[in-house]
Amino acid sequence: MSDENLLRVHNLTTAFDSEVGLLHAVDDVSFDVPRGQCVGIVGESGCGKSVTAMSLLRLLPKPHSHILGGKVLFDGEDILRMKPRRLNEVRGGRIGFIFQEPMSALNPVHRVGDQIAETLMLHRGMSRDAAWLEAINMLHFVRIPDPESRVKEFPGSLSGGMRQRVVIAIALACRPELIIADEPTTALDVTVQQQILALIRELREKMGSSAVLITHDLGVIAQNCDRVVVMYAGRVVESAGVKELFANPRHAYTKALLASMPRLEYPRKSHLPTIPGQVAAIRDYVPGCRFCQRLSRTGNTLEKRPPMVEVAPGHLVEACPLCARL
Repeated sequence: MSDENLLRVHNLTTAFDSEVGLLHAVDDVSFDVPRGQCVGIVGESGCGKSVTAMSLLRLLPKPHSHILGGKVLFDGEDILRMKPRRLNEVRGGRIGFIFQEPMSALNPVHRVGDQIAETLMLHRGMSRDAAWLEAINMLHFVRIPDPESRVKEFPGSLSGGMRQRVVIAIALACRPELIIADEPTTALDVTVQQQILALIRELREKMGSSAVLITHDLGVIAQNCDRVVVMYAGRVVESAGVKELFANPRHAYTKALLASMPRLEYPRKSHLPTIPGQVAAIRDYVPGCRFCQRLSRTGNTLEKRPPMVEVAPGHLVEACPLCARL
């Protein structure tokens, strides 16, 4: 374990076919995930968070998606260059993926126990009977009541919170070294959201796993993550330790995200701050600063991409002269 980072993402670029050519949804993204730590990726809907997460394990649909460049080094091995057999060993075995929508992730015509057992038989070589017993243990592990009965049920008979716990059970069944959670609380009510996030945090700590947590909620980042990566329009615009970023944000987009968070001291029925402008369509992205594009600025900042600059130890920011405080 000479490298303190379990996952290292270098210059990842992902594009999709379209009628106007290739559209870059993830544009030269880089970040590291230290061993035993949780890194949050945050940004508005459509900024490329989920595509980044899916690209890490080559889960994007073919043939319309293309990973054009970069490296995804997991414990020193480049996932983007793994042979299919080795990739299947890593996916679900050493890396667990918690999908955003449990009804899409689970097969509606198979019992939840069978779906957990399948992972165990594939990656841990268990017999069917042993995998079934371990599936019951996993449902107990994720705090589903009466797991002996629930293991025989189909996804459609479970609540949204229970379905998400089943997805977590599948992701954690092989005790992975890295957990990737793609907005795991989407469409759940606030109480269940907190239960799911607390469960992921507790289980991760028990297993000593690293994690990548995808979310649009900075409050979730503050409670669960050690580092944060801020994405906008397919790019990383700022990354830092959580405490450093909240105390000293440097990019205008990060500041706007923080300002738009609801606060207890706001008067009732007051207007919440919003970020001006709107995200450009992918086909209209400029090569330069895309937050300047959103603010309808003109000039040289739209023509050339700003470099990433380290403004403090471990604190990187896209150094647009109009958007970044260096």
